[in-house]
Amino acid sequence: MGSKAPNWADQWGAGGCGSDSDNEQVKKQGGGGGKMANAKAKASAGMDKAKAAAVVGADKAKEAAVVGAMKLKSGTSAGLKWMKNQYRKRTSPSE
Repeated sequence: MGSKAPNWADQWGAGGCGSDSDNEQVKKQGGGGGKMANAKAKASAGMDKAKAAAVVGADKAKEAAVVGAMKLKSGTSAGLKWMKNQYRKRTSPSE
């Protein structure tokens, strides 16, 4: 049991890998306020493009649904007319 790896308390306890002192050092080194603003601006621009694409896609989907519904309605109508004609042919007295 002579492991040289740090135990759980050393890693996560006071002064370990995830301690507040490590986070403070990263904050002091990085700063990066401008970087975050640039990243947010780029993400916002990307989101605007995605929204525009979604609107175009939604319009296309709506148009396809309308066309599909019209085809379904006309096909159903034609099918019912055909069935009525077939029924009339069978039930009408032949002369």
